[in-house]
Amino acid sequence: MNIWSYIGKRVLLMVPTLLGVIAITFAVIQFVPGGPVEQALMELKKGQVAGGEATGGGGSEYRGRQGIDAERVKEIKALYGFDKPPLERFWQMLKGFATFDLGKSFYHHADVWQLVKSKLPVSISIGLWTFFLTYLISLPLGVAKAVREGSRFDVATSIAVLIGYSIPGFVLGVFLLVLFGGGSFLQWFPLRGLTSDNWDQLSWFGKITDYLWHITLPVTASVAGSFAVMTMLTKNTFLEEIRKQYVLTARAKGLSEKTVLYKHVFRNALIPLVTGFPAAFIGAFFAGSLLIETLFSLDGLGLLSYESVVRRDYPVVMGTLYLFTLIGLVVKLLGDLCYVWADPRVQFESLNR
Repeated sequence: MNIWSYIGKRVLLMVPTLLGVIAITFAVIQFVPGGPVEQALMELKKGQVAGGEATGGGGSEYRGRQGIDAERVKEIKALYGFDKPPLERFWQMLKGFATFDLGKSFYHHADVWQLVKSKLPVSISIGLWTFFLTYLISLPLGVAKAVREGSRFDVATSIAVLIGYSIPGFVLGVFLLVLFGGGSFLQWFPLRGLTSDNWDQLSWFGKITDYLWHITLPVTASVAGSFAVMTMLTKNTFLEEIRKQYVLTARAKGLSEKTVLYKHVFRNALIPLVTGFPAAFIGAFFAGSLLIETLFSLDGLGLLSYESVVRRDYPVVMGTLYLFTLIGLVVKLLGDLCYVWADPRVQFESLNR
């Protein structure tokens, strides 16, 4: 099986997976209480009570309907699209998703796609720096620990790594804010945002400095746990390769330790790490982003997704779910392709099993 046949087959398999995820989520949403129609009716009822208007009884599928005229209820349902049967709404949503028309937010009154794009700069900033710094620290440190296993350096760095792993990112973020963000100690870094209020008036160098100044604390909090896991994974992967028979054979032939490490061990040990690049790259954008964004007042995708669930903003919920699921499936495909690229011995037929 050549690469294009494999990619074509995987793309065809993505379609039912994507449809299944969307269909299940859409079905669950139909039974979630406190939807947009009910919230709108409750707000309308509160307004009537505040204005001194009488409210009547009467049962309804929406608790907030008491005292609301039936015609007004129909108008609100039509406003949010709930005047149509669920299957019709599901079909219209799928047609929109096929053209990347993600609908319009109930709460923000804006296109979901435009909302996502407006939040991307924050998530990209945190995600990219987290990804690159994690690998920049973890790979050399993991290799050094594997080569010096059992030494004082290995023990000392293991303690530091375990401490970093045991402290959640948001707890470290709180500590950094208290220590360096103008709490009880130092005021070296800003408390919120990616840029200062006078960003437009700054020079080119000043903008870069201001941007780096703002992202230092959130990126540090985000990297702490990630680099610990990657460091130990790198160390264990290299140790596993170093103990294999071909390494002993290479050493017995008189090859230098540097040649054995970088020409033989390094290539084989990097295979599981390289194949995890796509997933780690995407995961850096979303994993733990909600707490970091909330703590440092960063308006990114994590905060948008959380608020949309709380406010029952279903177009945003479904739109972001569609995008994240699609990205996840593509990343899984890229991971398999990277595996074959890193190790030519692996064939596409084996990946299909």
